[in-house]
Amino acid sequence: MAFGDCSDDQALRATWKQFCQRLEDAGELAFKDSNPPSPALRADAFRYLMQNMGQAWQLAFETKDTKFPFLHAFESLFYKVGGDNADGTYQQAWIDGNSVYRISGSKGTAAFQNFLVHGPRPEMQPGMDNWPSCHEPFGDIPECNIFGHDLRADWDGNFELYIGGPERGPNWLPTTAGSRKIFIRQVFDSWNEIPGRFRIERIDMAEPRPVPTSEEVITGIEWAGTFLWDCMNEWPEWPYQFYLGQYINSINKFPEVDGDPLEGSDMQRGRAIQNMTWRLGPDEAMIIEFDRPDGLWMVTNQGVFLNSMDFIYRPVSYTTSRTKVDSDGKVRLIMCHDDPGYHNWLDTQQFEQGNVTYRHFLKDQAAVIRTHVVKRDQLASELPGDTASTTPEERVRQLWDRFNGIRQRYLL
Repeated sequence: MAFGDCSDDQALRATWKQFCQRLEDAGELAFKDSNPPSPALRADAFRYLMQNMGQAWQLAFETKDTKFPFLHAFESLFYKVGGDNADGTYQQAWIDGNSVYRISGSKGTAAFQNFLVHGPRPEMQPGMDNWPSCHEPFGDIPECNIFGHDLRADWDGNFELYIGGPERGPNWLPTTAGSRKIFIRQVFDSWNEIPGRFRIERIDMAEPRPVPTSEEVITGIEWAGTFLWDCMNEWPEWPYQFYLGQYINSINKFPEVDGDPLEGSDMQRGRAIQNMTWRLGPDEAMIIEFDRPDGLWMVTNQGVFLNSMDFIYRPVSYTTSRTKVDSDGKVRLIMCHDDPGYHNWLDTQQFEQGNVTYRHFLKDQAAVIRTHVVKRDQLASELPGDTASTTPEERVRQLWDRFNGIRQRYLL
């Protein structure tokens, strides 16, 4: 038996060669202008590509059949794309508007949860002049959602949530003919919060999933190749060209908040969000300062491709409860390449360039954030005298708290 003995051989081989070429082309984008030519950032670009190889086939094929849904851990410790939140977890399941699904499990104690049904993914974003949708699996339009605090559960936190079909009381989300995805966000504040545990099924499943056909595998391989190319091609350019286009040349400065409340998609996602591109020399530091906000907020430091940094081992994210506030009521994060001895150190992994994303949950407006770049050896004179410091021993304890907290969030 050899190539050509099966009628599908030619199509499968051609698709595989096309995928390999697509992957090779995606690798060339590690060297694009937006990624500075430093060994650490070049290596991170290929790490980012390989991480997304790890989830490409799951998204493209293994979880794609809406009649046999499965929750995929979209973005994680080892899958990173699209400005992922170091203090959040994401799960998605492909669905359709004709089926009825049940999500069941236990709510846990995460500070924020959101179950969101997404509809069709248009080529262009509605109401936005010449805004193409971000690549798959992004770009689809939120249709309806329920927050974790609105879910009815028993005394032990167990619940059932129905998606589609006839209304079933408060724990129900409607679907439309175009519904295609359920997306679950969990966001954590303290290290001792317990993640919710969820599973999904189509309620009338009565037969095994069919054995895949060559045509279905070919479609999956094509989807996976396009996804990997797009991950390299559209990040970080897409959000700056379209979503935050006016700030593409604004380095080391957050965009000004215009005071207008967010609407539509961001309200259904349950958060306001801001992003900043930063560049720091080896002898520089940045003070990120804002008035202490009400409610739940968090900051994540990211690489060039808006992929979160190594949040299990390094202090690259902060939240409401894990941040020290100065006596004047201001939060000050100190971003630099080595430990400055302050509690709120935001590690850069010694990258010379990256992105910082601020999120504020269940609020319609983000904070006004000020930044100030100083020489690393002048930090003490630029910060208030009571800015919280930390000893090397305390830093080790903080890192252990992070390590154990992240493992708990991912049930490791």
